[in-house]
Amino acid sequence: MLELLLALPFVLALVVALSRGVSRRTTAWLAGCVPLAGLVLLAMLGFEVYGGAVPKVVHAWIPEAGLDFSLRMDGLAWVFSALILGIGGLVVLYAHYYLSQKDSAPRFFTYLLLFMGAMLGMVTAGNLLLLAVFWELTSITSFLLIGFWSQRQDARQGARMALTITGMGGLALLGGVLLIGRIVGSYDLDVVLAAGDAIRASHLYPAALILILVGVFTKSAQFPFHFWLPHAMAAPTPVSAYLHSATMVKAGVFLLARLHPVLAGTDLFFYIVSSVGAITLLLGAWNAIFQHDIKGLLAYSTISHLGLITLLFGLSTDMAVVAALFHIMNHATFKASLFMAAGIIDHETGTRDMRRLGNLRRYMPYTSALAIIASLAMAGIPLLNGFLSKEMFFAEALEIGGHGTMRLAISGAALLAGVFGIAYSLRFVHDTFFGNGPRAIDVVPHEPPRWMRIPVGVLAILCLVVGIAPGWTIEPTLRLAAAGTLGFTPDFSLAVWHGVNLPLLMSVASVVLGIALYFGLRRLLDFHAIVTHSQGRKVFQVNVERLFSLARRFNERVANGSLQRSLFWLLIVALLLAGWPMLGNFMQDLAEAPGPQPMSLIGWMLWLLLVAASVGTVIVHGKRLTALIVIGAVGLTMSLMFVYLSAPDLALTQILVEMVTIALMMMALNYLPKQSRSTRGRTRKIRDVGLSLAAGGGLACLAYAMMMTPADTMSGEMLVRSLPEAYGRNVVNVILVDFRGFDTFGEITVFGTAALVVHALLKWARLQPDEVLPGPPVQLPIAADLTQLLFPLALTVSIYLFLRGHNAPGGGFIAGLVFAVPVLVKYVLQGARAVEATFGFDYLRGIAIGLLLAVLGGVGSWWFGLPFLTSGHLDLDLPVVGVLPLASALVFDTGVYVVVFAGTLLMLSTMGTVRQRQVDEGVR
Repeated sequence: MLELLLALPFVLALVVALSRGVSRRTTAWLAGCVPLAGLVLLAMLGFEVYGGAVPKVVHAWIPEAGLDFSLRMDGLAWVFSALILGIGGLVVLYAHYYLSQKDSAPRFFTYLLLFMGAMLGMVTAGNLLLLAVFWELTSITSFLLIGFWSQRQDARQGARMALTITGMGGLALLGGVLLIGRIVGSYDLDVVLAAGDAIRASHLYPAALILILVGVFTKSAQFPFHFWLPHAMAAPTPVSAYLHSATMVKAGVFLLARLHPVLAGTDLFFYIVSSVGAITLLLGAWNAIFQHDIKGLLAYSTISHLGLITLLFGLSTDMAVVAALFHIMNHATFKASLFMAAGIIDHETGTRDMRRLGNLRRYMPYTSALAIIASLAMAGIPLLNGFLSKEMFFAEALEIGGHGTMRLAISGAALLAGVFGIAYSLRFVHDTFFGNGPRAIDVVPHEPPRWMRIPVGVLAILCLVVGIAPGWTIEPTLRLAAAGTLGFTPDFSLAVWHGVNLPLLMSVASVVLGIALYFGLRRLLDFHAIVTHSQGRKVFQVNVERLFSLARRFNERVANGSLQRSLFWLLIVALLLAGWPMLGNFMQDLAEAPGPQPMSLIGWMLWLLLVAASVGTVIVHGKRLTALIVIGAVGLTMSLMFVYLSAPDLALTQILVEMVTIALMMMALNYLPKQSRSTRGRTRKIRDVGLSLAAGGGLACLAYAMMMTPADTMSGEMLVRSLPEAYGRNVVNVILVDFRGFDTFGEITVFGTAALVVHALLKWARLQPDEVLPGPPVQLPIAADLTQLLFPLALTVSIYLFLRGHNAPGGGFIAGLVFAVPVLVKYVLQGARAVEATFGFDYLRGIAIGLLLAVLGGVGSWWFGLPFLTSGHLDLDLPVVGVLPLASALVFDTGVYVVVFAGTLLMLSTMGTVRQRQVDEGVR
């Protein structure tokens, strides 16, 4: 059930992304099915979790590295999952009415569902390395969401800033996780949580703590990394409501809660976390008072409330943790409703500038009432949920023991933050819904569609219900979250009235002083004339500009746009790095190596042909086409070498790769002069010859040393294990799809990425007006039927090589290239347009489908409790064919087949249609 809960958003994201031609309503319904179905599954799991059980599933992934695909659902994960799915469902409903017709609904909901899945994966991860993976995935998907309106510069800048800051924090978090794994000896979350004493006693604890806290502070916008969050407000309001209430910014405080039994309990933790939290609390609250944009005010208030939660976790007492968890839930409800209300105001008035708003209660009474309720909850007014967690915060600040100065400082900061909170909440309510206005807007404000207002109403009612009857509504859930965090449930009771005490007096004082502060500032200052600037943003931009300036200067000195210079420095670095370890006894070891084996006449002939073709390439390199033909002979000779050395798989791969690459290079030569102009002087030629001899000689010595070493390598083990464990007689293919399947998956990912890069670079390529290029190959006077005959023949050979690849020379890579050859021939004979008209294959989608098939081929083994990419075997007894042995690696190899075919054809078609597109546009 946990696997299904996690898979839902990713599967539906794929469905939404691939759905074309469906209505926006259908797209929204598809997206809404995820949180609805997820809440049903979560309710079913809730029976176990509330009963004290911790459902867990473990699938072996890379056991040797301590990485398992492990999911667990304790009380903390259950509460956060409920927030992610519950508020996510309301955001989907709200977004359906918020997005304009110009916005791509499939793209928006795809990003949203991917982000939802990343958050669910992070909170349910039972392995710290897996948690770090999903942590980074939240950064990437939030980047896509924040930059959804990519046509706007502020959206692009905000997305880049968020990705840069949180991405750097993610790298720090990974370092901390690796240190914890080294201390404990495991990344399993249950093992880590049980090893708190060992971790705190380790000499690596300070380094691990600081690295993890950097990840926490960057993700949850704590000082000094807080400046990215206000600039993320350039995202659509549904994104802001989701990311900055229940998900993205809560990831950091979730990690504080998750690792609290491990990290907390030391003075280092107390002083760092509580100090950073207190500074962030006050800094965000003070800046919120002077914001003119409603979303800007809400963003800085979010920073302040995140600082409050961080401060509570820093105090480290049991009840401080309970208060922090309670405020996480309260903040999610009132902040999501406030962001949605801000979006409604912007949607119906055309502005979020409070200087142009005012008196909206007369035009939008229902929205105004709901927003005021949520604002009062944010301010901590009695009978609303924010009041209860604020009271607990005041109480915990007053009960700090053993740190007299910190107790006084944090108590003062708590009271001051309460005053600021009343002031900025009052400004939002007063300047938006009361007073005179609206001013200088182009439309008459009015209420939004009813269903757009429903999510705001649901959350505002929750603020009221929890604030009035906390013991009946939220206390059981809070106990569940506390038990999942601390391992036990502290003794507490939620109630509206606890008598007259110091925390109550602090609340009363904060309300009175907050009202006085707001109206005092209005009398003393002209709010509308104050413009605040983010110093953090300035520092970030200055550092980015300096980094780019440094990179430009380095590039000018080292690369200077010259391919030859880049290759020169690349070879120099490679020689130094490769030669350094060989300076010891390498030459002595080489001299003591056994003598070479005798080689037959055909071997010497192939070697001489290879040397001649290589030297000829160097000699005629100035004549590009001639050099390309000669270098093709190098590849052909290498194929013959592999045949001579009894390596048919390598020979097939080499010859097919040679055919395709030669065709690609010929098309690339279409857009270059026929002959290169050499400007190298005599000194430079001597330098290049010396460098070439050094590089070639070094590789020759290395190859000779490798071939002369005793043959006690792991190849014998591969030969022994290939058939009984991977069910394949072709050891080369078994290595590619089973023993080193991860490498192959990385290779096809790189291959597909390279094809996408070629497509992206050349899709909108423009030639200069004075350029006269030959364009794609001209059609040759050969019958088109010839190309038609090649397709079934090549398809037959391709399928044959594919199916036999596990037991004989062949496989997905070779088969994909074989099937690409007739398309290449058709292109050469008839041109790119004929290929597109005949074939009509979506290469971009083909690459995605191939990668997905490869992933599914590896994931399938999890259902049997085996590691990722473990092979299974089945013998099919077919009537005509006979016994057909099949391995589950065939699914993975199918993904390789599709990626290779689609990627190759994407590069061919893109490179072959650059000039044709320009001609067509000129005609239009």
